Amino acid sequence: MWGPTSVTIATLFLANAVSAQYYKRLGACPKLGCVFPPDQTDFLVGQYFDVRLEVHAPVNGSEARSTNPGVPDEQFTFCIQSEHGQCKDASAFFGQEPALEKWSFSYFEDLFAQDAGSPTPVNVAAKAFRGVKLTTPGTYQAKLKYYGGSETVAQWVVREPATKRKAKNVLFFIGDGMTQAMITAARLIAHKSINGRYQSLMQMDQMEALGHQMTHSLDSFITDSANSATALYTGKKASVSALNVFADSSPNSFDDPKIETIAQLFRRVIGGPIGMVSTAFIADATPAALCSATRDRNQYAQIVQEYLEGATGVNNTIPWPASCDGPDVVFGGGAEQFLPGTGSPGGKDYYKAFADKGYNVVYSNTELQKVANDKKVLGIFSKSVMAKWLDRHVYPENLKNQKNSPKGDGTDALDQPGLKEMTIKAIDVLQARQKHSNTGWFMMSEAASIDKMMHVLDYDRALGELLELDDTIRASIEHLKKIGEYENTLIVVTADHGHGFDVFGGADTKYLAAQTSDRKKRKAVGVYQNSGLSGYTVAEGSLPNNDTVVFGTEGANFPVQWNPRYTYAAGFGANPDHRETYSVNTKGPRLPATPGSDGYEVNPADNQAGFTINGTLPTNEAQGVHSLTDVSVFANGPGAETFRGVYNNIDIFFKIADALALGSSKHH
Repeated sequence: MWGPTSVTIATLFLANAVSAQYYKRLGACPKLGCVFPPDQTDFLVGQYFDVRLEVHAPVNGSEARSTNPGVPDEQFTFCIQSEHGQCKDASAFFGQEPALEKWSFSYFEDLFAQDAGSPTPVNVAAKAFRGVKLTTPGTYQAKLKYYGGSETVAQWVVREPATKRKAKNVLFFIGDGMTQAMITAARLIAHKSINGRYQSLMQMDQMEALGHQMTHSLDSFITDSANSATALYTGKKASVSALNVFADSSPNSFDDPKIETIAQLFRRVIGGPIGMVSTAFIADATPAALCSATRDRNQYAQIVQEYLEGATGVNNTIPWPASCDGPDVVFGGGAEQFLPGTGSPGGKDYYKAFADKGYNVVYSNTELQKVANDKKVLGIFSKSVMAKWLDRHVYPENLKNQKNSPKGDGTDALDQPGLKEMTIKAIDVLQARQKHSNTGWFMMSEAASIDKMMHVLDYDRALGELLELDDTIRASIEHLKKIGEYENTLIVVTADHGHGFDVFGGADTKYLAAQTSDRKKRKAVGVYQNSGLSGYTVAEGSLPNNDTVVFGTEGANFPVQWNPRYTYAAGFGANPDHRETYSVNTKGPRLPATPGSDGYEVNPADNQAGFTINGTLPTNEAQGVHSLTDVSVFANGPGAETFRGVYNNIDIFFKIADALALGSSKHH
């Protein structure tokens, strides 16, 4: 029966998911027959994936069939054809006979339909093949036939894999939301320029290889951190909010067709230790995509559960052969998912669950530095997102009165490590845990709050996070050389997406604050020849044209001062209504917009001395959003040469997999 309950459940998902101007019945499914993985999908030899087939029957609307509307074809067929063979029935090809599934969902065809409250119900007949793989390189056609003569064909390509392993270890840095414009701005404030020439460079400037990756998602050209991480870790395009799955139309966000990740492959194929490090809460999208799979990135409790117990621990009705099998290193924030209560899996104490599986558990930087390297380590250092570099180092008073201790005792998390401390310690743990088997290791380290601070238009904190990332890369290279692993380690640095940020001039913040009208305040902005020089790289009280190279309390590679009179003037391509002063927010991360009578409006408490900048987004958006821009890729070490050029974000997965020879025939 096509019951109203299932329609209602799925409507909630799809109506919220398609909040853009262009509405889709289902992403990557322009016909009434859907094949996932969809057309244009590439695979690594031996990489596990699920196949989902759906036949849709809209009850009304422009796609409803003239005969038997709302009745899906339950007799659909599906076959797989290799380059030179016949199309073989998929049940025989994969050795499975999946059961027929049925459900319903609804969606709006366009904004007019949404305004009128007129959804289109869709009834679905579906099947799923679970945990399959393709072991022979080449081109395949997956053919779904339905409704008598209709056909959906998906072309799949299994890439020819590398046969020789180049890299023993992989250190994968992700600057979340980091663009080249941000890197340029960070260089401006942290590295002294004399007569137009920088006297020092960022570590990213000095990497062996530079490339650019395109960030389009599966069914929209603007991506989020979930499906962009999916592309980087699996080599597959996905929909917004999806982690390592192709989003289907089912009501269950944990039954969508899965894809094996680079971390799961490394664990299964090589057997080496893996680590995840992030300054976000550790169930956030970028770390989550290493080891979990769900259509909904907000399922934080289940994501943490999957870290420890695998996909079958979350949904034991669906077999899945790949797992991170408990990452050896898990460092970040997000105590809410570990403290017993509404945020943890089943309300349980997940610190204890990890400890029971053999993990050492630490809660502070002091404990992190002391913990042994030979066992798995869980380090959770705060509730929610970890403290920003600028607040930890320059404005430490902002760490107080947060009541964010990872122990949940209502105290402040004052002893938090930074990205550098977590990354260096993670290297030592992973190195120790592979010592006897000599497998090498794989680690992802994320500077998460570049993105989070760009979202709230707090550019200074975002650039502080970026400079911390650059300092971490530099320190990691030095540490790898010290322990004799630098020549064995592929280091890749990139972003998952961008923001529409750039510097367009300079600002005299003293003059701006003294003016009484918005138009007079704008006179403080200097462009072209009046943009001036960086006031961040000279001592307090000195003019920006001082040619002396000096260092501040944080040493080289960071600004000498963060609140000069003459600052950079930057803007954002997609923002809510807000005020701008071009000065650092000394009291903590800013909140540019707050709810008003008609959506989000200028926060009356934010940047009160600034001038108003009208928003460019729908009024229900509280903060800035991601942009289309390509993002940079930097690489050092064995395999680095392959990262030069311009390519798709999915190619990064294949480049790393080839450096590790994960698709080599000896493994499959």
